[in-house]
Amino acid sequence: MYLSYSIILSMILLTHILLGALIGLKIKSFWLAIFLAFLSHYFLDMLPHNEYPIENIENNQWQKSLPDFLKVAADFGLGILIIFLLPDNSLKIYACGVVAIIPDGLSLLNQIFKNKFLEAHTYFHHQKVHLFRDKKISDFWRFLIQAIVIVSLIILLKP
Repeated sequence: MYLSYSIILSMILLTHILLGALIGLKIKSFWLAIFLAFLSHYFLDMLPHNEYPIENIENNQWQKSLPDFLKVAADFGLGILIIFLLPDNSLKIYACGVVAIIPDGLSLLNQIFKNKFLEAHTYFHHQKVHLFRDKKISDFWRFLIQAIVIVSLIILLKP
């Protein structure tokens, strides 16, 4: 129950994957689609949202991090499954879906391998892009915005 509640109330990888897939579906140029899918991550993160907790990963408590990685894997798997169910699920659409989550992957890599590039990216991503992270916006509004985005993306992905 906790896992599903925390994923539903969060700006989940699913949201980023779906927008990346939509970009891959609509943009003819492969490289332009890849570039826009990558940028789409930052666009979505500018909206008010919650993120599901992955404290063990964030605190480098790797021996306790299996539940965190399971949340991420379930979230990622759902996004890939939805792409798989699309009538047009070409390699470009999968690639754009995966590229759309790279910024979160870079933040994870920063937890493991500290270097100036990863630290600068994580600072930009978490402090500059997440405009509403520290704003007092209720979970209801954060959830509603995320739900509207997800439902809209699913509708737009349908043939």
